[in-house]
Amino acid sequence: MTGYAAILLAGGAARRMGGVDKPARAVGGRPMLHRVLDAVADADQRIVVGSSGPLPRGVRTAREEPPGGGPVAATAAGLAWLDPGTTTVAVLAADLPLLTTAAVAELRRALAACQSRDDPPALAACQSRDDPPALHAAAAGPEDAPAAARRETLDGRYAALACYVDGDGRRQYLCAVWRVPALRAALDRLAATRGGSLDGAPVRGLLAGVAVREVSWSGSGPPPWFDCDTDEDVRRAEEWTR
Repeated sequence: MTGYAAILLAGGAARRMGGVDKPARAVGGRPMLHRVLDAVADADQRIVVGSSGPLPRGVRTAREEPPGGGPVAATAAGLAWLDPGTTTVAVLAADLPLLTTAAVAELRRALAACQSRDDPPALAACQSRDDPPALHAAAAGPEDAPAAARRETLDGRYAALACYVDGDGRRQYLCAVWRVPALRAALDRLAATRGGSLDGAPVRGLLAGVAVREVSWSGSGPPPWFDCDTDEDVRRAEEWTR
């Protein structure tokens, strides 16, 4: 047991695709959901939240409350199924057909290199002397705003999660690895501000005051955070898999 789990968010109305079961759409001959499951095949637990269809043996399923309540509610539903010894969890959209095990491992390494709230003060911070500023507090603002316009460098502070950033500096919050205690605390804080409900809560609400380790994809191949919201996105993903 590694203490590592994965929650795949397979809900959503897929309105830009006409309401189809988007995670079931095939890319490279396989459903996108199954491609993401392959990328986290080394996790101790894999939990799919939302509509899923047939799944590999050992994969658990859950449903957000209420159904269609959005990615934050779905994350909370998946978290409820985690075993007590789980320390880190990948929170992933189910429409990331280009995600790989290597890409998830890079996020896990980035988070492991950062301090935890419970680490002794003498431990090194997330950044090395030669790293560009990469540990930042999430601030309120449009979720798709460039990260440079909404971040603050926090040298020496622990990181609650590591997530990819795209070429424009936008954080890909649904391609991330969290420390489980930090995620639980973030969900509790957000629910408290919304009368106890996470229905329709924005993902950026989880990040208020949370230190984020930003990771730029350094591997070969297409960007692992590429998600498929439209038919054109699916076509592009197909081209990358050829």
